[in-house]
Amino acid sequence: MSRALFLAHTAAPSGAELATSRLLVALRATGRHEVTMVFTEDGPMVARMRALGIETMVVRSDFDSRSMKIGTGLLGLATGFLALLRLGWVLGAVVREARADVVVAESTKALVLGAVAARRARVPLVWQVHDRIATDYFGRLPTIAIRILARAVCAGQLANSRATAATLPAAVPTAVAYPGVELTAARARPRVRPAADAVVTVVGRLSPWKGQDVFLRAVATLPVRPARVLLVGGTFFGEEAFRAQLEKLAADLGIPAEFTGHIDDPSEYLTTTDILVHCSVLPEPFGQVVVEGMAAGAAVIASVPGGPDEIIDPGVHGLLVPSGDVVALADALESLLADPAARAQLALAGRGRARDFDITATAHVVADFLDTVVTRGD
Repeated sequence: MSRALFLAHTAAPSGAELATSRLLVALRATGRHEVTMVFTEDGPMVARMRALGIETMVVRSDFDSRSMKIGTGLLGLATGFLALLRLGWVLGAVVREARADVVVAESTKALVLGAVAARRARVPLVWQVHDRIATDYFGRLPTIAIRILARAVCAGQLANSRATAATLPAAVPTAVAYPGVELTAARARPRVRPAADAVVTVVGRLSPWKGQDVFLRAVATLPVRPARVLLVGGTFFGEEAFRAQLEKLAADLGIPAEFTGHIDDPSEYLTTTDILVHCSVLPEPFGQVVVEGMAAGAAVIASVPGGPDEIIDPGVHGLLVPSGDVVALADALESLLADPAARAQLALAGRGRARDFDITATAHVVADFLDTVVTRGD
């Protein structure tokens, strides 16, 4: 049995980190790989991983990963890159001590760390990619640099969707491993409340590219507004000001929106919502909340292009609208609020479709791919 060491630069509980926690539990359950998680900072995910029984280490450094982000100037990027290289060298010793057979980098920053760590430990590096590596998200020069680095150092890539895989270096062996969800045996019933009694929910980190402002503007135009409008999610990575902007926008539009802050498990909201809205204004790499909402019996409206296009057959499992289009989103909301029967039909079909994204299936895809990489590296 080989050991896979997963490496993350942040321990904040955002979508990618939560998906990784589910994957490691399921991967361990296959009995094919031992797993170790390494974070380069302390945070909520450290305790979460340990509570799940995952061997977890924290290798701290003086480098603040939040100081190196999209929009950082050239000098800041260069300084941050050098700091990552130094930390990667330290991590190389950790990889050797853990007797890992493969390193799996969980972000672009972890890719830099992993490139050095895997090289020092003489083991292959796999990049698990949670973001589209595209100019609309990273900018032109960082996108080129990331692709060049991945092609030079990676023995394999795990993409979270075909949309993400299409943005990666074609020369590197790649597998699509959707961020699987944990499906319960309970079969949630669709909600068929009339429009004025309905609950409409957005789940996700409060961030400009997630489009919660588009959602609020769409709700404001509805002839009959739902009883409750929920924005479930917290702020990370210096985006606290965006929540204040959203709260002001909701007040200006006369929408009594409820802001929950970060929720570890949003299922209590998903299982009581009539309509789940996904409204990212940039192409979503995958959209795991779309699957979670479908599994919970909600009718789903999601924005495209991006991962949701691989999840939803429009008009069958949910509705798709162009990203950033307030009018199209409002029309979709109005149609589902006005027709509880159509809403229930979509929710039932969506619940069945969600079973295609069970975390157990994802774990076997990842296990097969890691086996191939380790064997090829021997």
